[in-house]
Amino acid sequence: MNKEIVIRRLSSSDSLEELTALLHRSYRCLLDLGFRYVASYQDMKRTKRRLDKGDTFVAVYKGLITGTITLRRMDSTSGSPWYKRDDVTSFGQFAVDPDFQGRGIGTALLNTVEEAARTWKVREIALDTAEGAKHLRLFYERRGYRFIEFVNWSVTNYRSVILSKTLSTEE
Repeated sequence: MNKEIVIRRLSSSDSLEELTALLHRSYRCLLDLGFRYVASYQDMKRTKRRLDKGDTFVAVYKGLITGTITLRRMDSTSGSPWYKRDDVTSFGQFAVDPDFQGRGIGTALLNTVEEAARTWKVREIALDTAEGAKHLRLFYERRGYRFIEFVNWSVTNYRSVILSKTLSTEE
């Protein structure tokens, strides 16, 4: 990853408009494939509601937010038996600007939330994505995520898969 790219917590001075636009740009390719992810169409109010469910990290390059990910608090997830477990946290709103993909930003953001989840003393970190988004599933599987269950969200047009990774307890 470029040394000029910094991963940090979202700041109150960061623009929600810019962040929402980043999500729209990043999820456009999935929308073009027919997957209507919430991040592809959400407004700023929904972006804010989703940010309020956890800790958000951003990748910044020369003052420009180029990526984002939100680690959700355990009490902020529902709709899946796996997400309701006390020893499971999850992440979402994971995006890297298309102009910055392939530079290790996504990997750095994911490493950041996995490390943050370890400090929460949870056993598992999970996510959901479209069953048919094979390239995303492969990306996560290479990082040690495994299939848990299917779920149908009312706000998407696809069946989702819940993937989860056991976090090491070594410190």
